Amino acid sequence: MNKKEIAEVLGEIGTLLELKGENPFKVRAYQNGARALETLTEKLEEVIAEGRLNQIKGVGDALAKKIIELYETGQLAFYEKLKASVPEGLMEMLDIPGLGGKKIKVLHDKLGVDSIESLEQVCRAGKVAELAGFGTKSAEKILKGIKNREAYSKRHLWWNAHEVAEPILDGLRKLPEVARAEHAGSLRRNRETVGDLDFIAASDTPEPIMNWFTEQRDVAEVTAKGETKSSIRLDSGLQADLRIVPLKQFAFALHHFTGSKEHNVQMRQRALSRGLSLSEWGLSDEQDGSPAKNSEGIDSEEALFRYLDLSFIPPELREGLGEIEVAENGDFPDLVKTENLRGCFHNHTNASDGINTLEEMAQAAQSLGWEYLGLADHSKASFQANGLNEERVIQQIDDIRKLNETGKYTAKLFSGIECDILTDGSLDLSDDVLGKLDYVVVSIHASFTQPKDKMTARIIRAIEHPSTTMLGHLTGRLLLAREAYEVDVEKVVDAAIANDVVIEINANPHRLDMDWRHWRKAAAKGLLTSINPDAHSTDHLEFVDAGVRIARKGWLSPESIINTWPLKKVEKFIKNRKR
Repeated sequence: MNKKEIAEVLGEIGTLLELKGENPFKVRAYQNGARALETLTEKLEEVIAEGRLNQIKGVGDALAKKIIELYETGQLAFYEKLKASVPEGLMEMLDIPGLGGKKIKVLHDKLGVDSIESLEQVCRAGKVAELAGFGTKSAEKILKGIKNREAYSKRHLWWNAHEVAEPILDGLRKLPEVARAEHAGSLRRNRETVGDLDFIAASDTPEPIMNWFTEQRDVAEVTAKGETKSSIRLDSGLQADLRIVPLKQFAFALHHFTGSKEHNVQMRQRALSRGLSLSEWGLSDEQDGSPAKNSEGIDSEEALFRYLDLSFIPPELREGLGEIEVAENGDFPDLVKTENLRGCFHNHTNASDGINTLEEMAQAAQSLGWEYLGLADHSKASFQANGLNEERVIQQIDDIRKLNETGKYTAKLFSGIECDILTDGSLDLSDDVLGKLDYVVVSIHASFTQPKDKMTARIIRAIEHPSTTMLGHLTGRLLLAREAYEVDVEKVVDAAIANDVVIEINANPHRLDMDWRHWRKAAAKGLLTSINPDAHSTDHLEFVDAGVRIARKGWLSPESIINTWPLKKVEKFIKNRKR
């Protein structure tokens, strides 16, 4: 096992022990051990070979032996025995927001709950509301969490779905029988979550293509296999559909199955207004069904839009939200591309809960060809993330200054902080320390259940703080895991514009927050954004690609995105904000 996998096992052991009601110190020992491995900057194999594992803070002799056993064998008898002793249903209950190991143990001991099904039953029967430490609101929240979990199980993060889809698309394109192939559906439209995968291929010999598609190694089940359409369920849980059409129908099929439903309805209405019928098979005369005049040359989506007197509508904008009216005038914005980015600002190091060192993050930014990188570790209120107090912030500012002075890296480093917004809207660090930083990202990490008006006022007060540069993950949502807290987005946007504060697009695939549905209107008002990966490792810097896709869905051009700006312009912006 590698370091990351071992840390995951140690964390799960801590959770299992908590479910069994073990001594809190024993639970914390495994949690601390997991944390120690996550933040270990040295190579684990070297530490083990040199016999220094038990010298690492948080790793004692007993834990070191277990880590070595996992590293060398990939197994741990203690872990397997512990897993077998805890009902599987209890672990599944951890997916429900607000339920940790301690509460689940109480539910198990007091009410005999051993599955999500039995948990729902006791909630509906009013038994959970009667338990000490729970109450009516807790029971309602649990039921809502169960309902959301059922809905979430049918969806997949775009990032994960894309990783599954790309090898399939590459494989299709390499088949000699395939003339053209694309993925379609919500994946192509860059929706934040995806229900299933849709592939369109053009070919006159579909049989060998269908055989290849249904016989891949990661196919768990073939749910349908036909001459022109097949469906499979993959090991990841995703369903994938493949449709094969003649080359002359490819553009029509790709447009139709890309969607959205609302966009397609409006396109069909536009065709009808010209006496035509538009479908996945082509354009035809509405009256007699004959091919539309001069439509035989439509071999691309661009040609299809042009035939209907529209400029090309990028797939991510096809949501039925006014894109056709804009296409009539041909004035779509120049949508941002990943290559437009010159850096980013919301990133963590191992000073808080990141994995990599300051230097490693700088090296990664340089490898990407970026001009700058902002480091924004957590502040002290995020104790679970090893947040920095004032003294450690000052030390990091000095470390960043010294590293810049060496000239070792071409990417300039900016000193920042992700400062917690406390419950009353005040910030977690002193004004004096905040004023010494290049920039400040303010974010909420606790007390998510405040009423909408209080949450909105809380965020606006933080925005109005003179040191605030940008607002992080506006609604606090975790896609397919935690709903957004209640907040008046429009009021927050107006406050940000009034105070020259940036609202980020948090590009972490689990967040993608602020939601794309708000961006077109907000940018038109003058709101600026920064596409930030919220990176906790060098690998996470790649998340900016997910953020770019959301920015494109929000109709954003580079002018509205400060991390597309050159270094000098960014330095001027930061300097003006500090004034």
